[in-house]
Amino acid sequence: MPLPNGGGPWPPRELDMVTARLDVWSAWYSGDPDRLALLYGGSLAGDPGRPLGSLDTDLRGWRGWLGRLAARWFWGTQTPPNEKRTKLHLPLAGDIAATSADLLFSEPPTFSVEDDDKTQARLDELVEDGLHADLLEAAEVCAALGGVYLRICWDDKVRDRPWISAMHADCAIPDWRYGRLKAVTFWRVVKRQGNDVWRHLERHEPGVIYNGLYQGADADLGTPKPLDSLDETMGIPDSMPTGVQDGLTACYVPNMRPSRVWREIPEAAHLGRSDYAGTEGLMDALDEVYSSLMRDIRLAKAKLIIPETYLQSLGQGKGATWDSEQELIYPVAALQSPNSAAGGLMVTPTQFQIRVTEHLQSAQSLQDQIVRACGYSAQTFGSAADGEQQVAQTATEVDSRTRRSDITRDRKITYWSPALAEILRVLLAVDAAKFRSGVNAVRPTVEFGDRVSEDPQALAQTAQLLRAAEAASTETLVQMVHPDWDGEQVDAEVQRIQDEAAPPAPPEIVPGPDSAGMGPDSGPGAPDGGGAPSEDQAALDALG
Repeated sequence: MPLPNGGGPWPPRELDMVTARLDVWSAWYSGDPDRLALLYGGSLAGDPGRPLGSLDTDLRGWRGWLGRLAARWFWGTQTPPNEKRTKLHLPLAGDIAATSADLLFSEPPTFSVEDDDKTQARLDELVEDGLHADLLEAAEVCAALGGVYLRICWDDKVRDRPWISAMHADCAIPDWRYGRLKAVTFWRVVKRQGNDVWRHLERHEPGVIYNGLYQGADADLGTPKPLDSLDETMGIPDSMPTGVQDGLTACYVPNMRPSRVWREIPEAAHLGRSDYAGTEGLMDALDEVYSSLMRDIRLAKAKLIIPETYLQSLGQGKGATWDSEQELIYPVAALQSPNSAAGGLMVTPTQFQIRVTEHLQSAQSLQDQIVRACGYSAQTFGSAADGEQQVAQTATEVDSRTRRSDITRDRKITYWSPALAEILRVLLAVDAAKFRSGVNAVRPTVEFGDRVSEDPQALAQTAQLLRAAEAASTETLVQMVHPDWDGEQVDAEVQRIQDEAAPPAPPEIVPGPDSAGMGPDSGPGAPDGGGAPSEDQAALDALG
């Protein structure tokens, strides 16, 4: 059976450790304090009676061990009864994932097919149909969860062409063969009815896609049901041929390999690792530092300690109050203190010191360590690199201090390029089989754009220096300033530059009416060419 017969835990038990780790990364990526508190076993704000998270300390085995370890973390501490939660979360994890996506796809990649104009034109149509936005989403999720799946979809009632969508790693069950994805099962919860959980499973195999609907519980797959049982899955066929026998309509893009967490688990050895791997403790400490700073601010609010004499009674059993705007205060039954000149009538102001510098320095140090551990330069996130102060820097200095981010980007491109080329090849094949486009299913060449848009002033200065040193041709300079131009645009610009730089043609001399018969040796001041011949000329004529 391509799909499970039903029953049994879901996700499968062999992926328990993967599922738990993905839950941790997903919680940090979400930036939701409630999810972090629930995950690490801490109670939710104002409700200590809420059940503990998936890492319950009472569980046995590795889950209980991990839960007991998590309980020692800042987010694992319980909120005391009758108190509200005062923990503060800094969403640095989400910022890291978004930055990773921007480094890869801030400029859309280009896809080209050689010697096939028809296929190239159709590929451009498919790519321009929102692929850039889908890649930005996929890259962000990939950095957070360690990998992402790209899935080909088509429905002639929705669009007249196939498209690519991103599938998150925590809703997929992959099958591997020699490190290559041979099949994958995507799943989603389509409906909840009381304790019943309805799941839709979609399995991609070469040449066919299988669909199934299951009615179960939170941790149990349950029994198979007809797809027409729910409106959400009505009309979906049990199996659907893709028309592509030599390819899979889904691919996996790892964020980075190898995964240090589960490299010894056969079912997960080929999965990628998250940018957050190994930094969870640092991010927990960063939240603790910011929470401590806010605690200082909260406790440092100015307070006045006043004698009971200054309070105005509101009546029996109703307490008392004090009007801080009252100018004239007279004692009624003050208790005099022998150690004070003013006795018991002193109003004592109290205000604690806020340790701003110490907290911010600690937070900055932790943030820089987290960013470096994730594979990025501190300056990429607007922080002074290696603890240095922000000063005016040249472009070369900026490039050198963002070198770590560039290296990480290049490593990730080595995983993205072949995956994009293959999924686009299958996309063209599906387009030809399902929509009769008549294109050839070939692997396009993938070229990633620049990391960020270059400063026009810096490019102009570089081009000027290269021109002065005679180290680059006009064509090379135009390509450097306009990297997104094709060959025809570059040639046209070079020709315009050459035409503008050519010296002007000399003015044409039009002879006037008084210059008829005047040659270059005639006119005023010209050598005397008339009269009798000279003696030398006469002698030559005589010999002649």
